[in-house]
Amino acid sequence: MSIRVLLADDQALLSGTFQVLIDAADGLEVVATAGDGDQAVHLARKTAPDVVVMDIRMPRQDGLSAAAQITADPQLNGTRVLILTTFETDDYITRALRAGVSGFLGKGVGPAEFLAAIRTVGAGDMVLSPLATHTVVSRYLAAASPDRSHATPREMDSLTPREQEVLLCVAEGLTNDEIAERLFVSPLTVRTFVQRMMNKLGVHHRAQLVALAYRTGFARVPQPPPAGTAARLHER
Repeated sequence: MSIRVLLADDQALLSGTFQVLIDAADGLEVVATAGDGDQAVHLARKTAPDVVVMDIRMPRQDGLSAAAQITADPQLNGTRVLILTTFETDDYITRALRAGVSGFLGKGVGPAEFLAAIRTVGAGDMVLSPLATHTVVSRYLAAASPDRSHATPREMDSLTPREQEVLLCVAEGLTNDEIAERLFVSPLTVRTFVQRMMNKLGVHHRAQLVALAYRTGFARVPQPPPAGTAARLHER
């Protein structure tokens, strides 16, 4: 079955380019295009796409407000939002995650990476650009108490050596497939490890798991990466 995509971007030429790219890819199809936030919400409710690729700065209603409406609509429970923007600011990244989006990428990504992100989000996972990942980690670190910034909490002791190995790979931004290849296990086994760690550590999604690894000092804080690449964070 194809992943059904709704494109929301007020730049018609750019939206048309994205549509050609998506429709030419195996297993992807564009079911509608919107030129502003209001239209994006309306068409999402009308077509119930699997993924909405949403720009931020659009007329009538911005993409983040539109994304919040879509993710909060119980009738669109199966629809996920991937933000694709030129403006990767800390404020936009934070607001997007609070709006419940499943992905945040800069428009500098390449075609293959863009299509891979749609498939990742369509599969129910999360994808963040390295800059977005750095922002998430930095915000968690800033909120951490000074006495815990470099301490390993007792919760980490509950992780098995193999789970700790997987957690370090997750903190690097590796996908489940990449972790499986590195550790010579199946992707399903990696998913099981990740879910088990989230349960043990009391976090609800992969971004929180990564942030906890850095906040506690279990993993070292990365430097802001150059724009144009994406780190995928697969949930559950």
